[in-house]
Amino acid sequence: MPKTVWLRKMLGYTKEWLKERFTLSQNLEIELSIRSMRRWWQVKTGKVDTPIDGEIPFWFVSLGFHLVVIIFLARIMMPEESVKAVSLTIDEAVDQVVEEDIPMEIQFDELITDQIGADGDDGFETAAAQAPIIDPISEDTIDLEMQLRDVADIVTDNDFIEATAESMAIVPVKGSVGNSVKAASGAVDRMTQEILMSMQERETIVVWMFDQSASLMEQREEIVQRFDRIYDELGILQAAGHASFENKKQPLLTQVYAFGSEIKPLLKNPTPSLTTIKEAIKSIERDSTGIENVMETVVVAAKDHASYRRIDKTTGKPKNNVMLIIVSDESGDDKNQVNDAIRICNQHQMPVYVIGVPAPFGRTNTEVKWVDPDPEFDQSTQWALVSQGPESIMPERLRLDSTGTFGDLNMIDSGFGPFHLTRLSYETGGIYFAVHPNRNTNRRVKKWETKSYSASLQHFFDPKVMRRYKPDYVTNQTYLARLKASESRSALVRAATFTTTGTLESPVLRFEKLNEATFVAAVSAAQQTAAIVEPQINRLYEMLKVGEESRPDEVSLRWQAGFDLAIGRAIAAKVRASSYNAMLALIKTKLKFDPPGNKKTPQNNTWVLVPADVVETGSQDTKLLQKANNYLNRVIEDHPGTPWALLAQRELETPIGWKWEQDYTAPPQPRKAVPNNNNNNNNNAEPRIPQPRMNAVPKTKRPPPKL
Repeated sequence: MPKTVWLRKMLGYTKEWLKERFTLSQNLEIELSIRSMRRWWQVKTGKVDTPIDGEIPFWFVSLGFHLVVIIFLARIMMPEESVKAVSLTIDEAVDQVVEEDIPMEIQFDELITDQIGADGDDGFETAAAQAPIIDPISEDTIDLEMQLRDVADIVTDNDFIEATAESMAIVPVKGSVGNSVKAASGAVDRMTQEILMSMQERETIVVWMFDQSASLMEQREEIVQRFDRIYDELGILQAAGHASFENKKQPLLTQVYAFGSEIKPLLKNPTPSLTTIKEAIKSIERDSTGIENVMETVVVAAKDHASYRRIDKTTGKPKNNVMLIIVSDESGDDKNQVNDAIRICNQHQMPVYVIGVPAPFGRTNTEVKWVDPDPEFDQSTQWALVSQGPESIMPERLRLDSTGTFGDLNMIDSGFGPFHLTRLSYETGGIYFAVHPNRNTNRRVKKWETKSYSASLQHFFDPKVMRRYKPDYVTNQTYLARLKASESRSALVRAATFTTTGTLESPVLRFEKLNEATFVAAVSAAQQTAAIVEPQINRLYEMLKVGEESRPDEVSLRWQAGFDLAIGRAIAAKVRASSYNAMLALIKTKLKFDPPGNKKTPQNNTWVLVPADVVETGSQDTKLLQKANNYLNRVIEDHPGTPWALLAQRELETPIGWKWEQDYTAPPQPRKAVPNNNNNNNNNAEPRIPQPRMNAVPKTKRPPPKL
């Protein structure tokens, strides 16, 4: 048979096979194929990101397969001499390849929770009026490696597993993060698809793990109601002869755990009975301790079901799939066990899915709305602090006050879940679902709109945008190594971790010159306040300035946005403080009031300091003002639709510089003497309005429980 005819036949067979394959497989088959390709790539290369990540159309897979077949057939058809020549060229090239060191993946540790000033929980207005003077930053030398020692201590030698054939065989496909839904039911619907794909491969055990906190009671009920739909869909598919049910005695079994300070399996053995499953979930009691040992629960559940992952001697593959599903609205109290949880889940290839909450941007605690469920008690809204963050191990957002109105930016969505739980799902090939009923990316969500048992997050962001800004879900050592390799990253983490400072907290802006002594005293007092804050801000700027040189080399969008916002805000704070002090000196020594325009107009006697887009205190401040504007505008232009852009925009809404304006303040009038008639004349007194008698006893107000 001529080679050209044979080649044409082979291509025709390939085309027909592909057509039949993609027609028959539907969505589930295609996704399984893509997962297999992704897994093969990660095992062979050791890299997380693959060429088929993202929303790649399936025609691309077909195109790639065609190209491989064509190249393979073309090489068969080539003359022997050409094949030899190519082989020699490849061998020579391979001898010259130098293997690059691929940095290991790392993790961050718990974020410092101190919050002050405008970044505190009460908003800028309260902070500016009540915040005390902050102690200056310690002058001790900051050693990044020493400060991160606590982070590295929780990592064991087992994090560095030898790259044997056996260990490489269990490298998991990385999971999905940045998935946001408005209700737990939406996450459960998505989980139904995951369960079906798992069942199509082999019989599956689904292990549900519910935390026992009071704040999760409503969500548990919502999920129980959704279970009917899950099993209804499975029943319909089974009746229709779906491939997931072929040759399987019990294609789906379910186990339920409850966890708080203790861990309780609620079923003796995994069961297919929907009634038994629902009764088990409804029987979960509230744990009033407020402790959530979520990582320990994962370890226990994985060990309890490891036997289901034993290899079938006849097929050489595991007998069952095991999926672990966590339902929790906190970050957990045993984060230091995350490496153990990841290790055992990867060892047995058990993906972990989390139906959780969004982490606040750069914050550990959020305010969760609570209304007493018992109508016999006070029904007014109360707010309880709950640990639902942060989204990264180390802080990457400055705790810095602002002269602007940042009250609604204290608690904003980070776009991701709490770091350790999200990393657990990501590293094991699962999915993290961030659930918040007030999710709205089109407008600000006011605090009073917050649903009960939900955190007050007033700004949300498009998940499609935020997925490009995911935190580094890596091990501690890798994170430390990446910081050491980048001055801009280490500078940002230093500044965000070790600085607790404010700017001009409610600065005095109006100075009345009714008499010289009082005027000078008021100006001097304002200068003293600025003199306390200014050295702290200068230190903060110097810490970030170290990273400017390496900033152009940064390729991560998250780190680019984080550094530019931090140094832009630090420079803006520096200019505001230094120019404020200099402007006060001007009115004490040089500036004079303008003469009145006419005889009827009184002489101005008050200086008013107002924000301006220019500074009048020298070229140095002018250059810094321009520099701050450049950094902040770059954040807005390069990272639209992100928390960093929102913060930069708010920073620029209040001009960075200052200018003086003049005003007139009427002198205080002497008090008029009012005769008291020895308190005998009450004819002109207002009549007393009788107060209504209190018939109802006010209801008792109970404090929020540990949510």
